[in-house]
Amino acid sequence: MTSEIETRDRIINYARDKFMQIGFSKVTLDEIATELGVSKKTVYKYFPSKQDLLRAGVQGALQGVEKNLERLVMSERPFIEKLVEVMLMISRNISKLSKKAEVDLQRFTPELWKEIDAFRRERLLPKLGAMIARARQEGIFRPDINDQVLILMLRHSVHGIMNPEVLSQHSFSPHDALRTIFKVLFEGALTDEARKNFDLFEKSFPQS
Repeated sequence: MTSEIETRDRIINYARDKFMQIGFSKVTLDEIATELGVSKKTVYKYFPSKQDLLRAGVQGALQGVEKNLERLVMSERPFIEKLVEVMLMISRNISKLSKKAEVDLQRFTPELWKEIDAFRRERLLPKLGAMIARARQEGIFRPDINDQVLILMLRHSVHGIMNPEVLSQHSFSPHDALRTIFKVLFEGALTDEARKNFDLFEKSFPQS
């Protein structure tokens, strides 16, 4: 059983990287089997279609993100450190995803893209909201900043900018887009005292 799980996971991880690098439409299950050195029968045993394999890869990645966010929400570390880790995590995932892969997701698997978008709205942003609420209790944010408005601004900024259609129309990188969103929203919301520690963010996320 362990060997079967390992084989399945190896197929998922390899295919996910491949899909993210060159796009869903450019990869075949037969090609994945050949490059992994496994039989086509083995690949089709676990994944009858390429869409099934893509879905497994995306869901695994989202589960990993959610698990890490839950850990961060419960962590006792300073808010700025947690914010940096969130940025690192999101940036790592975005940097692996080529524009071709993003467009393919929307074009060939629109339902899966909707699931990814729903995950951001319903799972990721609420956890960031929980981090913000905890930071508020620690006196990190200015008293005149409304937390709900801040969360809504974050949600609509990410949704409106971090999508294939918008990114493909501009020369800035996903990294710089995400960095600017977080910098504008959070640096402006912090108290003067908390802003002194914002240099950790600047060092961790220099403009590319």
